[in-house]
Amino acid sequence: MNRLLALLGITGLLWLLTGCGAHERIKVSDYPAPKAPVPARDSIVIPPALKPGDTVMIVAPAGYVSNRNGYIERADSLLRAWHLVPVHGPNLMARHYSFAGTDAQRLADLQAALDNPSVKAIWAARGGYGSVRILDSIDWSGFEKHPKWLIGFSDITVLLNALYVNGYASIHGIMPISLTHPTPKRKPALVTLKNLMFGKQLSFRIPADTANIRGEGEGELIGGNLSMLVSLLGSPQQLDTRGKILFLEDVDEYPYVYDRLLYALARAGYFDHLAGLLVGDFSAKHGNEAFGENIRQMILKHTRGKGYPVVFGFPAGHVVKNYALPFGKRAHIKVTHRRVTITY
Repeated sequence: MNRLLALLGITGLLWLLTGCGAHERIKVSDYPAPKAPVPARDSIVIPPALKPGDTVMIVAPAGYVSNRNGYIERADSLLRAWHLVPVHGPNLMARHYSFAGTDAQRLADLQAALDNPSVKAIWAARGGYGSVRILDSIDWSGFEKHPKWLIGFSDITVLLNALYVNGYASIHGIMPISLTHPTPKRKPALVTLKNLMFGKQLSFRIPADTANIRGEGEGELIGGNLSMLVSLLGSPQQLDTRGKILFLEDVDEYPYVYDRLLYALARAGYFDHLAGLLVGDFSAKHGNEAFGENIRQMILKHTRGKGYPVVFGFPAGHVVKNYALPFGKRAHIKVTHRRVTITY
C-alpha cells in the first residue's frame, strides 16, 4: 500500500508538472504585471480662465440624464447669466440602461468636447457610474493642444485624476444635476465654481472641528471620491500623494465600507507623506451603527502623528454647499483651534 501511494504521489506530481494532462500549462508570463502608478509632472498646466462669450459644453460621461427635473435647462440659464454660451453633447439625453447612452456614445461626446478648440470648458452633467468604462479609449492629444477646464465630482473623479497624472488642472465642483432643487444654500457652490472658472484666487475661513489636527501645509490639491480613488489603485491613474494636499469625500456607504476603503489607501501609502488632508462630507447608511467607529476615528488612526494638518467638515462633496476645488493648483491650509484658513 505504501508503495502504491508513493507511486500515485509521484505520478500526480509528474501530471501537474507536465501540464495537468490535456490542459495547457500556465506560465507566469501569461498574466500581465500590475501597472505602477504614474507620477504627476513637475509642473501642472492651468487651463486659461474663461471670459464672457466662451463656450461650455455639457456632456454626460456616466449616468443618464433625466429631462424631467429640468436641471439641464437650469444649468444653461446659469451659464448664460455668467455670460457664457452653453452647448450640449449630441448624445446628452441618450440612455442605455443606467448609462447616458452606450460607451461609444458617451466617449464620442467627451472626445468631441476635448478636441474642439472653441469649447473652453467641459461640464459633466452628473456622476453615477460609467467614466472608467471609457477612460482608456480617450485621446487626450487634442486637449493637450487646447487645455480647458473639466468640471465635475463623484464618478467624474476618474477623469479628474487622469488629467492630473498627465499634468493638467481640473475643477472638482457642482454639476447640473445638483440644480434639480434650487436653494439659496447652494450659493457657495456656484460662487466658488464661477470664480475658479474665471481665474480668481479663493481664500476663506471655516470653523474648526474639534477633531482637526492643527498645523500648516502647502501643496498641490488632489483627490476626490474615496470609492473612485480606491478603484484606481494599481492603474496609471493612481496618485502620488507625497507633498500634496489630499481631499476625500464619499456618500451613502456603510461605516465598515468606509473603513475598508481607507485601509486600502493607507496600505498604498496615501497618508504617509501628505502636506495636508481635507475631509469633506461622508454620509453613512443606517442599519450598521454597531461598527464602533465614526469617519473621524477611522481617518485619525491613519493620520495621527504624521505631522501634517487634517481638516474635518470641509464643505465639499455630496453636500449643498459643495465648494469648488481646483485639483492640480497649489493650496495653502492653516489649522488652529478656532478656525481653518484655506487659500487656492
